[in-house]
Amino acid sequence: MSRVKRGMHSKKRHKRLLKQTKGYYGQRKNVFCRAKETLMRAWAYAFHGRKLKKRNMRSLFIVRINAAVRPFGIPYSQFISKLNKSNIILNRKMLAQIAVFEPAVFAKIVHIAKN
Repeated sequence: MSRVKRGMHSKKRHKRLLKQTKGYYGQRKNVFCRAKETLMRAWAYAFHGRKLKKRNMRSLFIVRINAAVRPFGIPYSQFISKLNKSNIILNRKMLAQIAVFEPAVFAKIVHIAKN
């Protein structure tokens, strides 16, 4: 049976990984073992961060809506409840956008929800 030399493939794999760790500090950028550990941790944090981003954005929308409805003398929780009862189906992102960029339209939505 002929002998198989795999140096080319492992070098290619190492170079591909080291290219992704470009810009890291110290051994984290040029020693394969350290670079791989760091890259795996970076990917884990990136995955977790994408989940956290969704939570943070939702809380931002809620804060914006709450700030917009307070001048009308109604808290956020009651506003959302009244929206649901009056069959106005708008998600929090759209409500926040309307509150920031179209205050007159938002005022009409609040008026409809109140009555």
